[in-house]
Amino acid sequence: MSRDGQPVAGLPAGLVVDLSPDDTFDQHVHDRHQLALAARGVLVMTVGGTSWVLPPTRALWLPAGVAHSVAVSGQTTMLTTYVDPARCPLRWEAPTAIDASGLVRELVAHLSRGGLSGRQRQRAEAVLWDVIVALPVATLSPPLPVDDRARQVADGLIADPGDRRSLSAWGRTVGASERTLARLFTAETGMGFERWRSTARLAAALPLLASGAPVGATAHRVGYATPSAFVAAFRREIGTTPADYFRRGRHDTGAHHARHPSPPTDEVTAEAAGHR
Repeated sequence: MSRDGQPVAGLPAGLVVDLSPDDTFDQHVHDRHQLALAARGVLVMTVGGTSWVLPPTRALWLPAGVAHSVAVSGQTTMLTTYVDPARCPLRWEAPTAIDASGLVRELVAHLSRGGLSGRQRQRAEAVLWDVIVALPVATLSPPLPVDDRARQVADGLIADPGDRRSLSAWGRTVGASERTLARLFTAETGMGFERWRSTARLAAALPLLASGAPVGATAHRVGYATPSAFVAAFRREIGTTPADYFRRGRHDTGAHHARHPSPPTDEVTAEAAGHR
């Protein structure tokens, strides 16, 4: 892995890596396209100020040359395949969330393994290009305000999304009127304060839900008075319910992981640490 923004050379064709909650990979770039997903657990992949929280139902396509970092939530098995841009028909120039259920998931698992011949890999990739589908909802990464007073509010809510103080109460804490803070959030983030807080709460909720936390407990922890209010906000921002977002991934994860090859050897894991 390059820590100075330079492309990582000598990538394997694919990797299967077990990661613990403390494993993080600093910003780096690859000279090939990357498609990554979690066979179990949750990947958090960040590009600039935008993070994708990826349960097993979601994958992320990263074009070659895009600087990114990687973290995980819970014990996670990461599957990734790298593709030479010269033989890839996709022309996606930005990171793109992918539906990782069904055949896409199986193909990435297949391509992440070592030992495939060039012809076997090309056949599998040809099927992947036919079935890969981008998702319309990709991220929940509220932009941060620049003004110090509004930024204090934003940082406080990211640190504790369950804080239910009104904007007026926050104003007394940071030394600004409710009207001033409301104006700053709208002008500097493109969102009204309540929409911004809802987005921040849901961003905090995704890793909790992916780790198996109940909807009710998650709703309370991120500041919603009732589970129904949380589910309504989730549907409004993400386009589906928490159960639908995670159900298939949890079902498939157990079945798939049982069929998954043995964890990588120490040599493969050590090599992988240099290629995230």
